[in-house]
Amino acid sequence: MHISAKADYAIRALLELACEPARPLTCEAIASAQEIPFRFLKSVVGELRRAGLVRSQRGCEGGYWIGREADGITLLDVVRAVDGEVITLRGEPPGGLDYPGPAQRLPGVWRQVEEDAVALLAGRTLASLLPAEYLRRPAGTDAA
Repeated sequence: MHISAKADYAIRALLELACEPARPLTCEAIASAQEIPFRFLKSVVGELRRAGLVRSQRGCEGGYWIGREADGITLLDVVRAVDGEVITLRGEPPGGLDYPGPAQRLPGVWRQVEEDAVALLAGRTLASLLPAEYLRRPAGTDAA
């Protein structure tokens, strides 16, 4: 199994934004806080913006905010926003696989892996990953 760097970085960036919902964060600040390559993060944040998971504002007071409440964004939302498919086999989703002979039951295993991964990712929100001290913080409160 392979979890893409894009998905990992996207979730980590959104967690940073979820901790600071009252003020924008720059890509530089997120990249530094999470030790993510800035140029790669900039591309990932663009995909998150297009998916509505972040919003942005240009200018000296600009940056990025989380696009909706952290308890309304699942890990599945994020993975699909940046990767499209959750699981692929040789670049294709496992849904249409069909193998002959003794391997005919193997595609069912790959489909089950995908179903289990989708269920797990759909059942976890960004808020469920945040440490308690970051949940329901009043606006303007600095991180601990």
